[in-house]
Amino acid sequence: KMEIQQIMKGNFSSFMQKEIFEQPESVVNTMRGRINYELEQVMLGGIKNFVPEIRRCRRLLMIGCGTSYHSAIASRQLLEELTELPVMIDLASDFLDRNTPIFRDDVCFFISQSGETADTLNALRYCKSRGALIVGITNTVGSTICRESHCGVHINAGPEIGVASTKAYTSQILSLTMFALVMAEDRISLQPRRSEIIQGLKALPDLIRKVLELDGKVKDIAQELYEKRSLLIMGRGFNFATCLEGALKVKELTYMHSEGIQAGELKHGPLALVDSTVPIIMIVTRDHVFSKCMNALQQVTARDGRPILICEEGDTETAKMAQHCLEIPKSVDALQGILTVIPMQLLSYHLAVLRGCNVDCPRNLAKSVTVE
Repeated sequence: KMEIQQIMKGNFSSFMQKEIFEQPESVVNTMRGRINYELEQVMLGGIKNFVPEIRRCRRLLMIGCGTSYHSAIASRQLLEELTELPVMIDLASDFLDRNTPIFRDDVCFFISQSGETADTLNALRYCKSRGALIVGITNTVGSTICRESHCGVHINAGPEIGVASTKAYTSQILSLTMFALVMAEDRISLQPRRSEIIQGLKALPDLIRKVLELDGKVKDIAQELYEKRSLLIMGRGFNFATCLEGALKVKELTYMHSEGIQAGELKHGPLALVDSTVPIIMIVTRDHVFSKCMNALQQVTARDGRPILICEEGDTETAKMAQHCLEIPKSVDALQGILTVIPMQLLSYHLAVLRGCNVDCPRNLAKSVTVE
């Protein structure tokens, strides 16, 4: 049995590392047969019959736990932009604690890698009993969430064995992005934006390969960070989800304290933590919140913070302000979050290895949380 597992790992030292490096293939699998780049059409077979009904709804709810919740945060802004509906995102456990009002014209998305997550499943049953339309987004065919939802999208990321989710996260974001593109199909005013994103998706696998080439540089940064007590990760807009997801990966794998901070919240408290000893990672890309991110970056450097930057290729002006800079290729702003999260996944992996932690099976955690 061990031999089979070794074969499955190939040349990688752990499943998680293998899954990080599989992402160029896994994103292609997620989009395979669903996007026609020439005609700029997007077809999601699992929800095809329900699209007219979804278009009539009054609001969207996205519910998940852990990494799946972060993929909802990552997709929220684009969904709001392309559907022009209010989009609520909730942690399944918190959603159940609150007895939230759900209406018959709500569409509820339940996001789960395994499709068996207990909290998410209970939230699904709660919404279903109140007559909402249920859309499941899972990676496991025939799982409970698959069977109990009215329709859904299968993310096709391939089996994920490492406990900390990597390729499933990027595929979940892509599935929700494709859903947003389906919803905007008949809106004339949104066509330029829609075609920009579809062309961005076409280039995505190659851009991910480029990001993965940073592995050596990320390892050097990990050498400097692995003995530290804590790590702050800041960003805003489309990159905020990356901060939360990156911080979660660091917590899961390295058992080090780490926090994702919305850069706009910096002056409301977290700025007190900043000094020359605290490691800070900032994600600054040239999107519509660039000037605000630069403001946060200047606040940090003015207090002797020495941030590690994740920025766009060729952005020398921003790179000058940092101790280290990881340059990632430029993509459409809505897809930038998929590219910025990969250096965080690599960093958490290298930190875990340097700290001597078990990468595939972090202590106290299970791959799918089937209890509350």
